Order: sequence, then structure tokens, then C-alpha cells
Amino acid sequence: MGDLMAQDRHIITEKAPIAVGAYPHANIVGDLIFVSGIGPRHPKTNEIVGGPICDGDGNPLDYDIKAQTRQVIENIKAILEEAGSSLNNVVDCLCFLVDMERDFTGYNEIYAEYFTDIMAARTTVSVKALPTNIAVELKVIAKMTQG
Repeated sequence: MGDLMAQDRHIITEKAPIAVGAYPHANIVGDLIFVSGIGPRHPKTNEIVGGPICDGDGNPLDYDIKAQTRQVIENIKAILEEAGSSLNNVVDCLCFLVDMERDFTGYNEIYAEYFTDIMAARTTVSVKALPTNIAVELKVIAKMTQG
């Protein structure tokens, strides 16, 4: 067990948006990578790809759930690659949507583009809000690349 503990490390990368709190993008523990909840902010500009869900006064805005979902997955892909793995090694995905009725179909379409062949276990839940003005967030567990 000591050998596994020696490999444990945090992943923080400039290829993904900065964390909105005191946590890394991911933690590697043994042969598993635990990716923190990741949203659709662009890693270089920190802007919400697909637009925010509401303005500064809380008024709803017309955002693009497909663009948000694609950016989330691309952010996770970058984190996994930085850790020495890939989307192909995702074994579990926990997905959060702030508006299940409005967004599930578009989110599910983009998710399927990436994960149909991977067949990771998945749970999608509706939440009242996320920490920033976003519609979707994903948290994954992946295996380290074998080889």
C-alpha cells in the first residue's frame, strides 16, 4: 500500500479553467483519477462557453447547453490528458444540470458524441444551482492509462 500512496498526487493544469475554490482539478490515488466537478468555462478566457444562465440581476438568459456540455467534456479531457490518461478511461460520471427539463436532451446528445463507445457508468441529477452561473457540471472517475 505504501507504493500506491507514494504515487498519489494533485493535478492542476493551465489547460483547464481555474478552480473556483481551494481544490485541484483532479487527484490521482493509486490507479484512479478523481476529477473535481468541472464546468464550461474556457481555460484561457474564463468565460462561460455557451453563455451564462442568467444576468447579474438574476434574470434568465438564453444559453447554449450543447456548447456548455461540449466545453465541460473538453475541459475534463484536458485534465485527464495532463494526468496521463484519457476520456477512454472514464469509468464513472456524475452530471449536474440546473434545468433537467430544458437541457437534458441537448446535454445528452453531446455526451453521447464522446461517451457512447466508452460506456462509463453515469448518473445525471437536477440541482437548484451550481457554484457559478452555469447550467452543467460533470465530475468523473477514470483509470490511469495502462501501458
